[in-house]
Amino acid sequence: MNAIVVDHLSKSFGKGAERRDALKGISLQLAAGSMTAIIGPDGAGKTTLLRLLAGILTPLAGDIRVLDHAIPQEALALQNQIGYMPQRFGLYEDLTVEENLDLFASLHSIPGTMREDRFDELLTMTALGPFRKRLAGKLSGGMKQKLGLACTLIHSPQLLLLDEASVGVDPISRRELWSIIQQQVASRNVTVLLSTAYMNEAERCDHVVLLQEGEILAQGNPAQLAAPLQGHAFVLGDISTAPRSLQASVSQLPDVIDTVIQGDGLRIVMDKPEPPVLPEKLAGYGTPKPVPTRLEDAFVSLLFHRVGRHSITHRLPRDTPGDDAPVVVVKDLYRYFGQFAAAKNVSFSVHKGEIFGLLGANGAGKSTTFRMLCGLLPSSSGTLRVAGVDLRTATAEARAHIGYVSQKFALYGPLSVQQNLSFFASAYGLEGRRRNDRIAWALDEMELKQYSGMNAGSLPLGYKQRLALACALMHEPEILFLDEPTSGVDPLARREFWARVNALAGDGTTCLVTTHFMEEAEYCDHLVLMSLGEILAQGTPTEIKARVRRPELPNPSMEDAFISLIEEHEEVSRRAS
Repeated sequence: MNAIVVDHLSKSFGKGAERRDALKGISLQLAAGSMTAIIGPDGAGKTTLLRLLAGILTPLAGDIRVLDHAIPQEALALQNQIGYMPQRFGLYEDLTVEENLDLFASLHSIPGTMREDRFDELLTMTALGPFRKRLAGKLSGGMKQKLGLACTLIHSPQLLLLDEASVGVDPISRRELWSIIQQQVASRNVTVLLSTAYMNEAERCDHVVLLQEGEILAQGNPAQLAAPLQGHAFVLGDISTAPRSLQASVSQLPDVIDTVIQGDGLRIVMDKPEPPVLPEKLAGYGTPKPVPTRLEDAFVSLLFHRVGRHSITHRLPRDTPGDDAPVVVVKDLYRYFGQFAAAKNVSFSVHKGEIFGLLGANGAGKSTTFRMLCGLLPSSSGTLRVAGVDLRTATAEARAHIGYVSQKFALYGPLSVQQNLSFFASAYGLEGRRRNDRIAWALDEMELKQYSGMNAGSLPLGYKQRLALACALMHEPEILFLDEPTSGVDPLARREFWARVNALAGDGTTCLVTTHFMEEAEYCDHLVLMSLGEILAQGTPTEIKARVRRPELPNPSMEDAFISLIEEHEEVSRRAS
């Protein structure tokens, strides 16, 4: 039996010259009790499809049947059979965890006599039981996502529609979310359709649908999609000494489709089932060894052949990124909110041209530390120096040396791309020829010319990311702060973004980044891992992974290290308290 049947479904937005086709005659069938992932670049039509299936949007053409109901005609009859969790799930932050559950139970007409047992079940499942009286606004990001999922599940739906449910949460919270979802499938035979930017999440599903520009580019189980790429993937061994430099060189070789740093190796995907021919200067790295393909290889390869290679190329970084005096110095840093220490005794330094990663679970204190470094939040005590300027006494002077890209891209949505660039140029005091040159540079370098007249709020997420980066770089800052800049964007957009960051670091710009994508942490020269407001590990990616290496885990990934170190630290802290 099929839970979802879609036949020649089309949807467009806008009129005349502004019309955009979001879906173009797609057809698919999804079996009841299955888990299906929708993947694709930003603007591919993933969210539009989920909203159509939930009965929120009306199709332009085609037929939709969900749980044997015609949509949108019978959408009301379907309301209590589906659970839809959009990207920005509407929790009421001034209500407690329990009050949010009570509100959503009322929306679904759940009798009062049944609520307490259901609340207990969901709070146990999400580990939110101890927090049932806490305001939703006081929860960490991961806890908010779990509460959002609990509210979506309040009425025991037969079909679960999840739009980027795990975006912006750390690996531990993401693992907990997946445990809840898989439990629903196993125990209640719930059908799940989700969109995700994480290819390792899509690989857990029974079926994967790859959308691109409103069309289905490919679909099947993960193994079927990866199969055509067997023999195309290779790994170069120990590259821990200069991974970004090697990646930049290999990415420019003939027939190379993709290069990503993977642990202490470099993963290479070729257009042909043949290993890359390394030039003599790279002979010391040995011979690339074949490895099994994965879904992400297929994703990148399919889009590569559909849209071609983007113009951004990897630039060779400097040979010695950390050879200069520190440009960021943090020593004995504390930040209190009332009696609560959000950051305590934090100390580290960052050198010119480094890519420095600040990692931690949601609520670990990394965002608080980041905001203090950007001059957006005063410290309670300690030393904070940026570009030789004391942030405690000369915040405005320090900001002149800083560029900042926030997680939500602090753009002005009603203004066009051109107007946003003009505004930020003025905000940074750029005038005359330099102002015009920098705006022209941004439009050209970030490939934004065709979008210059479009409102920033209407841009696909990947292009919002480009615009935010361009605005932050308008005054050519010495130091660039990137706060989860790739949250929610697809793997292709993440690769483009990191190619730009690597190029900036290669030119001597110091980059500090927070991220929940652990594979991105591999691009950093040095990392700090925070938990409960304090630093529990710092060093190179190789050094941090070495801390969790053991016989049963001989080659730990950065995600293995993240989860192991943080869970161990939090357990010790709980015992101590």
